[in-house]
Amino acid sequence: MSSAVADLLAILDLETLDVNLFRGTSPKAGWQRVYGGQVIGQALVAAVRTVEPTRPPHSMHAYFMLPGDPKVPIIYDVTRMRDGGSFTTRHVTARQHGHPIFSMLVSFHADEPDQLSHQAEMPDVPLPDSLPSEAEVRKNVLPTMPDPVRRYYERERPIELRPVEYERYLGKKFPDGRFNVWFKTTEKLPDDPAIHQSVLAYSSDMGLLDSALVRHGRTLFEKEFMAASLDHALWLHRPFRADEWLLYAQDSPSLHGARGFSRGLIFTQDGTLVASVAQEGLVRLRRKP
Repeated sequence: MSSAVADLLAILDLETLDVNLFRGTSPKAGWQRVYGGQVIGQALVAAVRTVEPTRPPHSMHAYFMLPGDPKVPIIYDVTRMRDGGSFTTRHVTARQHGHPIFSMLVSFHADEPDQLSHQAEMPDVPLPDSLPSEAEVRKNVLPTMPDPVRRYYERERPIELRPVEYERYLGKKFPDGRFNVWFKTTEKLPDDPAIHQSVLAYSSDMGLLDSALVRHGRTLFEKEFMAASLDHALWLHRPFRADEWLLYAQDSPSLHGARGFSRGLIFTQDGTLVASVAQEGLVRLRRKP
C-alpha cells in the first residue's frame, strides 16, 4: 500500500478517548490550515463508531466555523441525539484550542430494499481509462499548467483525479459551468463499508468549491483568490467502493457576493448514483493594496 493511502487511513482511524469522545490528527504536510474534507471524514468516523454497523449513515450536514490548526489534534465530541425505530441521529462537534471549529449532524438509516426507486442519469463523458493518467498529466500537461496547479499534482496523494474538462486549468471557459472528474484511491482499501464512506466524505470536499469558477475560466489555485468552505452537505444513496472509479459531476448554480454555491452527483462507472453533495463557500478576490 502506498504511503499516501496508508497515511489517509491512519488519519481516519481516530483515537478513542472516552465514551463519545475521539481525537484525530492532521498530516505533516506543511498546510496552513486543516483540509475541510479531513474534518468531514474524521467527524463521520466519530459518529459511525457510536452506531451499530447494521444502520449506516445516509446524510450529513456540516458547518465550518473556524480554520483548523494542523499542528494540534482535533477533539471530536459526539452527542447521541436520537436512537429511533428507523433513524438514528448524531451531532458531532470538533474542537481545537478550547473552541468549536466544526459542527455536523449525521443521520443513519437501514436500507429498505422493497421500496420504489429512481435516480438521475450519469453524464455522457469519457471513461477514466480514456483520459490521461496522472503519470501522463505530469509528463505532458503539467508543464503548461499554472504553478499552483502543477505543485498540487506533483505531490503524492491518496486520491487519483482524472478531470474530464482539464482545459479549464489552462484558462478555458465552459459556459454551462459543468465540471466532471473521475476519482478513486490509488490503492485498494479494506472491505469495511465505513472506510469507503469516510474516504468518500473526505474526497467530497476536494475541488467542489472550485467549480464555482468554471464559467469564468478561473481556478482557486490562482493567488488572486481567497477561498474557504462554509458549509457542506452529503447524502449517501447506494453502496460503493472508493477504491474503484467514481465520477464526480459538478456544477455551480450561483456565485455572488463572494459566496459560491456548488453541487455534485457521484456515480459509479456503470452509472449508479451513489451520493449527492452541496456546498457553499467563500470565493473572494483579494483586495489590491
